[in-house]
Amino acid sequence: MLIVGIDLAWGDKKRDGVCLVRATRRSAKVVGYDYPLGDHELLDLLRKRVGRTGNTLITVDAPIVCPNRTGTRPVDRLTHRMFHREHAACHPANSTKCPRPPRIRRKLKNLGFEAGWELNSHSRVVAEVYPHPAMVRMFRLPRIVKYKKGTVEERRKEFRRLQSLMRGCLDEMFPELELDQESRHYLCAPWTKTIEDHLDALFCALIGLWHWKHRGKRSEVIGNARTGFILLPQDLRRSP
Repeated sequence: MLIVGIDLAWGDKKRDGVCLVRATRRSAKVVGYDYPLGDHELLDLLRKRVGRTGNTLITVDAPIVCPNRTGTRPVDRLTHRMFHREHAACHPANSTKCPRPPRIRRKLKNLGFEAGWELNSHSRVVAEVYPHPAMVRMFRLPRIVKYKKGTVEERRKEFRRLQSLMRGCLDEMFPELELDQESRHYLCAPWTKTIEDHLDALFCALIGLWHWKHRGKRSEVIGNARTGFILLPQDLRRSP
């Protein structure tokens, strides 16, 4: 299985963080990162890296299924009901405000990818993920890690906290995953925008790896395939 985590820019002027993980039922390995700019570079990267690989799961932090031209999606409203206490609700998404994610999904369909979450031995699937509530669940937190907002000092402090939480999560929940040198650097290095984007991409890949290794039994999908959905890990705060 090839798992591709993408921290997708909603517009065309910022780069996309990409993390690639190869996995079997017994082991997994981070096999690289990339930082493409725009649709052409991203799709070219995926054509080259995915190639003829049959079973591939792409997990994207962006509203890839977004049929509404205005307003917000039902799944976005659902996150407000589910995660308002954790401050982990989605921003409202529509195809007028954020046309790129649905466009990427349509282009991925030309590469054989279908939006969804069901996996089999020959599937090519692309799923939307949302790291904030996923982190709350996997790290067992009462609130999100606020490394995106606040003063520079506050954001840097929270980013160091995120790195520590991710290292602990990897040790506890993904002992089979072999990290490369680049991953270890991102998990310890001082903040830069590039490091943040790649760490976000790694976490997107971890959501996909979790879904695949547990065969979907420890995941939750909210929303639906028609109006928009988000793939999340099971709430580990409620696990024994």
